[in-house]
Amino acid sequence: MPKRVLSGTVVSDKGDKTIVVEVERRFMHPIYKKFIRRSKRYHAHDEGNTLKVGDQVRIEESRPISKLKSWVVLTDGK
Repeated sequence: MPKRVLSGTVVSDKGDKTIVVEVERRFMHPIYKKFIRRSKRYHAHDEGNTLKVGDQVRIEESRPISKLKSWVVLTDGK
């Protein structure tokens, strides 16, 4: 089964080897037909501690690394 890949913005890099990524999605309201923005925060593993607040990143689902962390940062050859 393929792993989910999400893209978002780093909102916190305070933890050691951990970043918090805010992923925003847009969907149409079923009754009012207006687009609504919803966001969710994911804890992701950043092995090199290289990412900073404001960076755009892609994260991939993985096995649980800690209590809250079950996503890893995709490097994409950078």
